[in-house]
Formats: sequence, structure tokens, C-alpha cells
Amino acid sequence: MSKVAFVFPGQGSQYVGMGKDLYERSDLARSFFEKADSILGFPLSSICFSGPEEELRQTRNTQPAIFLHSIVLVNLLKNPRADMTTGHSLGEYTALVFAGALRFEDGLQLVRLRGELMQQAGSQQPGTMAAVIGLERQTIEQICSEASEVGVVKPANLNAPGQDVISGSVPGVRRAMDLAQARKAKMVKELPVSGAFHSPLMQSAQEGLKDTLQKSDIRDARIPVYSNVTAKPMQKAAEVRSLLVEQLTSPVRWEESVRAMVQDGSRTFVEIGPGKVLQGLIRRTGSQVNVIGIDTWEDLSKL
Repeated sequence: MSKVAFVFPGQGSQYVGMGKDLYERSDLARSFFEKADSILGFPLSSICFSGPEEELRQTRNTQPAIFLHSIVLVNLLKNPRADMTTGHSLGEYTALVFAGALRFEDGLQLVRLRGELMQQAGSQQPGTMAAVIGLERQTIEQICSEASEVGVVKPANLNAPGQDVISGSVPGVRRAMDLAQARKAKMVKELPVSGAFHSPLMQSAQEGLKDTLQKSDIRDARIPVYSNVTAKPMQKAAEVRSLLVEQLTSPVRWEESVRAMVQDGSRTFVEIGPGKVLQGLIRRTGSQVNVIGIDTWEDLSKL
């Protein structure tokens, strides 16, 4: 029998107005948004619904906002059953809550802290990220190696064939962008981010998060959660804890994770949360799978 995978989006999928229709139409959704505001001690729900965009785009707000929206949606599904799950960067925390390894309350506080620490690391060690479209991964690795003469730069998001993101210091990334253009990349674009995520420049965030993760109540997951770091399934609490720490400075091996899930029998991928980024990336892997997205009340009604 073909299996179902739930996948959860990460930073960059947010938009002003996200979740407002859910809040207005469902008591259960309203209770989640109100609970989140109460736990965090500020009106995250109104930032989701009304912005302003600059406020929603702050990493410390973006991460809990996307997490919350995804969790509300998955709780509004009737009998949400999946055989395996994963998420892109921040989305891995959402996947872990869905898989029962983290409680909602703990997951929310962790992603808020993670966002704050990443934003701080970006201020202390300024960096940037850039999307590179249309080059082989090996070429991107060579480019990063050459550009690292002028500053730190590494592959950060290995998203889909010919679609990757690099991350590091501003001089390192900009040098790599020049080299990518010289190698005839189809597109090279700097991203509007507050730091060099998934690079060595996130080390201070990693140290701060490690202390909290060590004290967090993490349990064994009830279904396999495919790790961004290894692109392999994880279920044991100890492994989850250590891989979440590693994740902050390691590349997100998204394409490999999708291929591993297909290999392990998944034929339907359901993206749960704002936007359509992951649906596009999954389709680009060329796997013969069914891809669905759930973002709004209307999407839920269609199901």
C-alpha cells in the first residue's frame, strides 16, 4: 500500500493574513492562536493576521508564526494520518510535534527561542544567503570552496535538482554569486534574510539552543521523522535532541530527504502550512508522486 508523508514549511513561506480564516471559522483554531499568544506573552496571532510585514519577517516572529499556522491546520484535519513526516529547517519542529516527540507548548517556545537566537547570531556575525538556480551541486560546492578565500560560504539548503541556497559571510556569498554567474547559472539571487542560516556563523545560536534542548521534554516519535541533517529517519529522543542542535549549522538535505521518503514507500506528500514552496521542490525532484497543499480553510473544505 502506498504511504503518505506530511511535510511542513520553513522560513520564507509566511505571508500577512496567514491563519486569519482559520481563526474566524473554527473554535479549535481560535483556541490554539489564543493559547500561543498567552504562552509567548505577546500577540503573535495579530502579527500573523495583520502584520505589518516587517514585523512578521523578523526571524523571531516568523518561526513561531509558521509553526503555529501548520499546527492549527494539522489539528483541523479529520483523522490526520501519515506514515512518515519531515519539515524544512524550522518545519522539522512542527513535524516532531505532529509525530508526538514534542508537546505543542514546548515546540512553540523552542521555535521562538530558536528564532531569537538566530536573529541575534545574525547581528553579531552578519551574513547573508543566496539562491543559485541551474548549476550542478558539485559545481556549487567548488564555487563555495573557491569563494571561501574571502569569507565563510557553504551550501545551506540542498533543495531540489538545480535549486540550492548558499550561506555565509557577506563577502564570501557575494564572491560565490559572481562565480556562479560566471559558470552560467540560470539565476543567482541574494535572499532577504537576517543572517547566514545553516552555516558556521550560526554557532552562537547553536550553543544557546543546545542548553535549552538538553532540558526539554523530548520523547520518542511515533512515526519516522526524516532529519534535515542526515536525510534519514529518526525516532529516538536522544537522536532527535542531538540532530536538532546540529541542524542549525548543517545544510538542509531536503532533496535527499524527499528521495528517501519515496524510497521508503511514500507516494503522496501533503504540505501543511503557509505557501507552496515545498510542493514545488518535491515536484522538481522528478519523483512520480501526488503532491497536495493545505494552507487555508478552503483547502481544508476541499479535502
